[in-house]
Amino acid sequence: MRRNAGLFVAISLLSGFGSSAMSLVAGIWILDLTGSTSLAALAGLCVYAPVLAGPWLGAVVDRVPRRPLVIGVNLALAAVLPALFAVRGPGQTWLIFAVSCAYGVSYVLIDAGETALLPSALSASELGDVNGWRSSAQEGMKLVAPLAGAGLYAWRGGHAVVVLSAATPVLVALLYAAVRLRRTPQGRPSLSDRGLRAGISVLTRQRATRVPVALAAVSIAMSGFSTAAIYAIVVSELRLPTTFLGVLASAQGAGSIAGGLAVGRLIRRWGPLGVGVAGTALFALGCLARCLPWWPVTVGGAVLAGVGLPWTLVAAVTAVQTHTPTPLLGRVAATANTAMFGPLVVAIPLGSAAVHLGARPTLLAAVVICLTAVVATLCRPPTPHDARPVAARDPAIR
Repeated sequence: MRRNAGLFVAISLLSGFGSSAMSLVAGIWILDLTGSTSLAALAGLCVYAPVLAGPWLGAVVDRVPRRPLVIGVNLALAAVLPALFAVRGPGQTWLIFAVSCAYGVSYVLIDAGETALLPSALSASELGDVNGWRSSAQEGMKLVAPLAGAGLYAWRGGHAVVVLSAATPVLVALLYAAVRLRRTPQGRPSLSDRGLRAGISVLTRQRATRVPVALAAVSIAMSGFSTAAIYAIVVSELRLPTTFLGVLASAQGAGSIAGGLAVGRLIRRWGPLGVGVAGTALFALGCLARCLPWWPVTVGGAVLAGVGLPWTLVAAVTAVQTHTPTPLLGRVAATANTAMFGPLVVAIPLGSAAVHLGARPTLLAAVVICLTAVVATLCRPPTPHDARPVAARDPAIR
């Protein structure tokens, strides 16, 4: 593994550990202080809500040097986290919400900045592999970090978790500083490139980026839509204890780790579009398997879904990195994140309502939607208009 690739994987491990631990502990801490499960759930909303501002935050990434930006955002996050030392009772709960919002904004900026930085540090042939390894590292930390964070919280309280979570962004900043940029990124975008329309045009008018991002958006939205149905399948249909949900989460996490390790090789063979189609189809099969009344098949379905989701996500990110003009890469990456994760805000409550009609019909609806997206992609061959470079078609980014 080359030096820069190893640094980016280490960055994913460290940042994933610190953020995953703090995200879980924030909700537990609020629950202990207030006794309100609704307020505890709002901490997660604070983390994910800033993704809706992705196109605007991404424009910031394109206006400043990218490595100093990701270093600065990590150091700023490390400086903000100690504010939680002031939390002593319910009256300071607002500080946890504020820090959760800061985490959310930092995620958008760092993700867009790192996505834009990777092509300057790696060759095009390495992007798929490294994106897959980063995905596996992040999924691995989702299995380890929440348990470690909850254990540290139970042992020493929330302030100990704050120390841990504040240290990781500093280490991540040092790793970013050690990355060797092999190719100097292009300068700031010209005045005609600075509108949001330019970034949106690259994403939506070029099939090579539009379709993989759309497939990822469908798969991720359906993962949120089907969450309540999976709970109902386990508890009401299979008559298993709620702790079995932990088994399914671990199975899906294991599938995500395996899928991330394999996806780079598949992208080189099939391209981002082919991997996006395969990932969406696998996720649909995973949902279909969970409809069957046998728990081993349900576990197998979780593994399939775990493999499929990172395939769609890595394919979309790699497509954005390889088909976007460098001066616009920050805002296009952030806009793509908004397109992929923003629908969760609607899909999760819709799924929670739909499950009252039955768990299996809800899962089957997710299967139909995913397979419809796959069929629509396969039935529409590329056109000469799609193949033309976006810069030649869109006057906004010339």
